[in-house]
Amino acid sequence: MSEQLSDRKGLPSLIDWVKQLIPAKFRRDIPVVPVVRLSGVIGAVTPLRPGLTLAGTARTLERAFATRHAKAVALVINSPGGSPVQSRQIYLRIRQLAAEKKLPVLVFVEDVAASGGYMIACAGDEIFCDPSSILGSIGVIGGSFGFQDLIKRIGVERRLYTAGDHKAMLDPFLPEDPDDVARLKALQREIHAIFIALVKGSRGARLKGADDVLFTGEYWAGERSVSLGLADKIGDLRSTLRERFGEKVLTPVIAPSTGLLSGLLGRRSPGAGSLAAFDGIGAWPDELISALETRAIWAKFGF
Repeated sequence: MSEQLSDRKGLPSLIDWVKQLIPAKFRRDIPVVPVVRLSGVIGAVTPLRPGLTLAGTARTLERAFATRHAKAVALVINSPGGSPVQSRQIYLRIRQLAAEKKLPVLVFVEDVAASGGYMIACAGDEIFCDPSSILGSIGVIGGSFGFQDLIKRIGVERRLYTAGDHKAMLDPFLPEDPDDVARLKALQREIHAIFIALVKGSRGARLKGADDVLFTGEYWAGERSVSLGLADKIGDLRSTLRERFGEKVLTPVIAPSTGLLSGLLGRRSPGAGSLAAFDGIGAWPDELISALETRAIWAKFGF
């Protein structure tokens, strides 16, 4: 009888020993929280630096939410914004996957989650940030240049042929038309209203500021963002996940697929790895302007 008890006492230690032989990612007793990094200007694409788009992030997000034994999905966001359409589409895909897999989404803001970057951050059930992170900029912006005086000065004649009264609206080589500006502002107000509704629907009662504070396009550092309800807590990814899921939590980074095969399968965003962009000097001015615009968006927030 005593020998049987001895054998039973030794059984747990044997099981523990066997568990150590199983790779951690296959063990149910070790929590897993896959991490996806969403970084860069949203929707802006140059040959060497594709922006964030749904096409470029969808498969990575799907892989993260399909991770075996996942307890949650962590998103690390560092984006000054960009395309409102791509921002909302990425937001919707994250929420769809979270609902399908019944997994909470934890968002960690690095340098900035502003404008479209903050829209994506709203896909998180909780938003964490650094005290020096910048959040907000809930608004819509558009800009152009006016070259009509320049082309006159250098002796260039503008010839433009259109079908449709407003097809040349806001053309930078024509004088500004107040009616065109009014149409643009009406469009911006419509997009702004969609943005505001998304933030309110996502953050709900956690929002502490008035509409005329939160939705003016202003942005704030981490502590102030928490007090306004734009974020939930100050915290970094490693400390937060260890505190919530234990010291042994695994945090595999789910990176975009790379290589020739993934390119052939269309997993890269438009412009990434494409040689077509270098097929002549004709595209260089557009690429230079795109690069300058991207730099200007980051510079707005001091980066």
